[in-house]
Amino acid sequence: MESGGGGGGGSGRRLRKTESAEMRWVVPGGACEEDEIESSDDGGADTPAAASGSRGGGGSDDDDGGYEEDEMLRQRLVRTGPRADSFDVEALDVPGVYRHQEFTIGRSIVLTLQTLGVVFGDVGTSPLYTFDVMFNKYPITSKEDVLGALSLVIYTLILIPFLKYTLIVLWGNDDGEGGTFALYSLICRNAKASLLPNQLPSDTRISSFNLKVPSVELERSLKIKERLETSSMLKKLLLMLVLFGTSMVIADGVVTPAMSVMSAVNGLKVGISSVNEGEVVMITVAFLIVLFSLQRFGTSKVGLAVGPALFIWFCCLAGIGIYNIRIYGSQVLHAFNPLYIYYYFERNPTQAWMSLGGCLLCATGSEAMFADLCYFSVRSVQLTFVFLVLPCLLLGYLGQAAFLMENLTQSQQVFFLSIPSQAFWPVVFIATLAALIASRAMTTAIFSTIKQATALGCFPRLKIIHTSRKFMGQIYIPVMNWFLLVSCLAFVTVFGSINEIGNAYGIAELGVMMMTTVLVTIIMLLIWQVNIIVVLCFLTLFLGLELFFFSSVLGSAADGSWVLLVFAAVLYLVMYIWNYGTKLKYETEVKQKLSMDLLMQLGCNLGTVRAPGIGLLYNELVRGVPAIFAHFLTTLPAMHSMIIFVCIKWVPVPVVPQNERFLFRRVCPKNYHMFRCIARYGYKDVRKENPQAFEQLLIESLEKFIRREAQERSLESDHNDDTDSEEEIASSSSRVLVGPNGSIYSLGVPLAESAGADNSALGSSASFDGSLDEVMDGRRSLDNELSFIHQAKESGVVYLLGHGDIRARKESFFLKKLVINYFYAFLRKNCRRGIATLSIPHTRLMQVGMQYMV
Repeated sequence: MESGGGGGGGSGRRLRKTESAEMRWVVPGGACEEDEIESSDDGGADTPAAASGSRGGGGSDDDDGGYEEDEMLRQRLVRTGPRADSFDVEALDVPGVYRHQEFTIGRSIVLTLQTLGVVFGDVGTSPLYTFDVMFNKYPITSKEDVLGALSLVIYTLILIPFLKYTLIVLWGNDDGEGGTFALYSLICRNAKASLLPNQLPSDTRISSFNLKVPSVELERSLKIKERLETSSMLKKLLLMLVLFGTSMVIADGVVTPAMSVMSAVNGLKVGISSVNEGEVVMITVAFLIVLFSLQRFGTSKVGLAVGPALFIWFCCLAGIGIYNIRIYGSQVLHAFNPLYIYYYFERNPTQAWMSLGGCLLCATGSEAMFADLCYFSVRSVQLTFVFLVLPCLLLGYLGQAAFLMENLTQSQQVFFLSIPSQAFWPVVFIATLAALIASRAMTTAIFSTIKQATALGCFPRLKIIHTSRKFMGQIYIPVMNWFLLVSCLAFVTVFGSINEIGNAYGIAELGVMMMTTVLVTIIMLLIWQVNIIVVLCFLTLFLGLELFFFSSVLGSAADGSWVLLVFAAVLYLVMYIWNYGTKLKYETEVKQKLSMDLLMQLGCNLGTVRAPGIGLLYNELVRGVPAIFAHFLTTLPAMHSMIIFVCIKWVPVPVVPQNERFLFRRVCPKNYHMFRCIARYGYKDVRKENPQAFEQLLIESLEKFIRREAQERSLESDHNDDTDSEEEIASSSSRVLVGPNGSIYSLGVPLAESAGADNSALGSSASFDGSLDEVMDGRRSLDNELSFIHQAKESGVVYLLGHGDIRARKESFFLKKLVINYFYAFLRKNCRRGIATLSIPHTRLMQVGMQYMV
């Protein structure tokens, strides 16, 4: 194992033994401030208190003189916080990656318009259909029914979009990223709740982790964290909840365009009496095709273009509401008294309960406010909703209720009937445009959610297009866009009425809302560490309210809404099977990874020679040498003079700073020229580097690692070789072997070049021996190795990629064989290939296939 420290001599060794691996001490002003150490044990001390405890228990065995020497050394040391080791090497800083934008007045106006166009379109168009669905099955019999229904709508708007989402849930964002998977990522970052066992202690040292500082509620939080990390059942249950919520988000994205556009087109039936239901469906289909065709232009462009139109729409809502209140009276203002809800249920409990599904539609788009947060700031969403969206919505509903109280028989197409005749067609045009805009709210939210799910190993890889050079969160997924279009058209043609679609809409919305409530409750307990009474109030109020609404929409599921539940179930199975197969594949690779002893002898037994150049072998392991490497050695007669095992790892954070991208470690002794590199990316990061730029950054980071390693070694008296296993290295001696072609190989350097190769081209370090390392000057050794890297790079970089196929074992259960051999295999065959995802140039690619039995 690797070891290192800031001091030298015996005192330095004693100090390293007594310090926790999570703390770092450096000599003030010295050259070793960037030296890092990582504990090989994942269960090391995580807090300063634990670190000090370990120090206190380790110094009692030393003699008094040694203790005084340690104390003198400590007085010359400065505490700098968490330490990492040579595995935590930083890449070069890339200037201009993270720019802090100044928000001027003009920029704020633009941001407000974009927020309207992207986030609030869905909730803004709910007045088109809310009262229609509420009074579809039971006609209005009195004005008190209108006041009761209106009071339900008012307090649903206040409790769900305003209180729950705007004031609470929006603060549960993952560093500006919202949605179901952002909540899951936040939980996984604070507790090892992910089922994929590739987490490293060094991941917690990424600056964007932002772990919470201990608080009064720490003891309860730690118990929950320990329970989540040790219980595989809770991990699976948490993942199942997240996948269920995500499937409902996608289902919501299918129903939202159908509901919004069809309700707007229904206005034609009011203005033109000859228009029938079939023509409304045909016009809706045409609008939807145009809508989804415009998605590829990106969120910023489309959001800025349609933002003014949605601003006019909200002004129309408010204006029509004020007009109707003046014309039909202000009695509707009594609905702010919640007692009218009680009277509504008391008069006709069945009618009131059945109308809850329609009432919930006034809060549609609440989840889009959170899921679309990646495009905007929390403050911009909150201020826009509180000062513009909510007042306009309330005025719109008050105006419709005022109209209904004087026209009890006209309970369908309420919004269009309440429009003043002189403004009818302009408002119909604006309403149609607003409905098209509203349909984009959940679509953009789905794109963001799919990207998060893909990064966390819960969704098949798809092509992702970044539509903005300024905002890396703004994306477009072509396959998902056309899948949503086809599904949406199917729903429109099958249901053909907003009343039937409305119930399915409520099921999708409530499924997402309930999962968000549960996940935010976990975040309150685990991360926010708020008072338990506050947590219970939040959970009881909102989950109880949502379950009450859910009972209403499930009561009408037999009318056709069950189709949406089947659709969501299929999506859930796709995500679960992908996560299950990915997990099994990774666990199998961990079990089959090469031992260091086998690696040090494998090459020479096969007569492998070292060819000039660098081989980047992509794999998924964060520790150990993948079995696919042995498959390369048995397939090819030569291997590159330098091998770097590259692992592209997605970390549960939105963004990994560029200077914290790479981790390096030697896999074997220096003379083997084999390294492990972990390239870490957040689920919001753009993984589209130019291959040449990626290679240059990787090589420069490797050089920095080697320099820091040499600096660390020069300060250590024990001269640690930074290998994965000291015993295995010691076992490699100067044994020799005669290869098939008559060349002589050393078992101490098993992957050596053949005798006929040009040694000068590869540098003197190609024939290093352990004994030679001990006598060589450190500076000369460093220069030789850096020169070797440059010469290897000039010879060329080749990408080595293993194509792993997984199959269930013969003794496996039938269900496992069905899932792995057919369903998962089908998903892998039809998803985006790793070559395209990693942007690997085909002219420098070598692939070898391998089958894993799971």
